[in-house]
Amino acid sequence: MTAATTHTIAVGGLEVEVVRKAIKNLHLAVYPPDGRVRVATPLRVDDNAVRLFTIARLPWIRRQRVKFLGQERQSPREYVSGESHYVWGRRYRLRVLTGASVAGVTLPTKARLVLTLTGDHDQVEAETVMLSWYRAQLRERLPELVGLWSGRLGVLEPEWGVKRMKTKWGSCNIQARRIWLNLELAKKSPHCLEYVVVHELAHLHERHHNGRFQALLDQHLPLWRSYRDELNRSPLNAETW
Repeated sequence: MTAATTHTIAVGGLEVEVVRKAIKNLHLAVYPPDGRVRVATPLRVDDNAVRLFTIARLPWIRRQRVKFLGQERQSPREYVSGESHYVWGRRYRLRVLTGASVAGVTLPTKARLVLTLTGDHDQVEAETVMLSWYRAQLRERLPELVGLWSGRLGVLEPEWGVKRMKTKWGSCNIQARRIWLNLELAKKSPHCLEYVVVHELAHLHERHHNGRFQALLDQHLPLWRSYRDELNRSPLNAETW
């Protein structure tokens, strides 16, 4: 199979990333947080055709960019006492304790998240401990969720994993029958995690986001559009589905 190639072109004052690979149709996406524009194109389609395809969609692209640029952004986390952190859609105020024998995270109240570190405050240790805890939160919920929805959708339960992802909430490797979930989903409402699981499992029936795919979601998760919109309003660097 021919390897994908990537380059950029200018269209209407915008820089457009063009990914040329072995697919059948053109696909346009605008990504948060800064409105990056990407067109995936079949190998046979040249840049002039990509440019015309993009020009026809400039009004929509600009609307998406305005929406993304107007979203509230969460500043980079420093893991210091007083910061806000989210767990399953709920906001918590962080308290950092140092010098403990064992590092960890606890939720002693409905508003407080306690991060315990083994030494003095170290941002690298703090982030490592927090991400490990978020991963554990997802791994606790996902076996039941993946099993439940595999049965409802009538697919063989796939392998699954959790990892940090820059541009997607989830992904599905149909050939390997494996789905990946974004570690950041542990910060979102449980129904958002459920939506992403159902979305990725539905790809085992239908590869593309076409009418058949949407009909599957309509049948099994009627509120999926509202869950999708909730995720797409998020300040994370995640793909708009």
